[in-house]
Amino acid sequence: MRNTVLILFLVPAALLSCTTRTSPKTATQEVHATLNQLMQGVVYTAANVVFLPQYENPGALERPPSKQPAMATDPLVSVFGGWQAIENASLALAESANLLLVPGRVCSNGVPAPINDPTWSKFVRELRDAGLKAYAAAQDKDQDKMTEISEVVNDACVHCHRKWRPMVDANRCK
Repeated sequence: MRNTVLILFLVPAALLSCTTRTSPKTATQEVHATLNQLMQGVVYTAANVVFLPQYENPGALERPPSKQPAMATDPLVSVFGGWQAIENASLALAESANLLLVPGRVCSNGVPAPINDPTWSKFVRELRDAGLKAYAAAQDKDQDKMTEISEVVNDACVHCHRKWRPMVDANRCK
């Protein structure tokens, strides 16, 4: 009886210890790009893709002949081109809002990005919202709606640039 009680206690405890998982270590956020580099590498390029439907139907673009379409440098004619490129660029704009809020990011002049300023947060939200609206229109393949949303994306950029991106580099982010 004593052995049975001991077994009934030890077997579940052993099974529980085998199934208990430790939480994986989470990756920490690290900043590797200045605000200007982030804008040039992600936001500017994604916005330009989002702006294309004002002038051309992304679904009608032809991929140039290539041995490696996956290596295309133009997202609009790559393997993930056309409307899918517009969708992806729209999501890149929305997701870039998260990158604009990472602590430790600095402007090209070394001044910390104003991530704690309420106006910065408002403009970042504008960018995120514009990206999500563009994504919805791209999913619908609605070129007219994309033209309207291009103004919303542009306005989000202009609002922030008017405040934090003066023509004199030394005054940026101040």
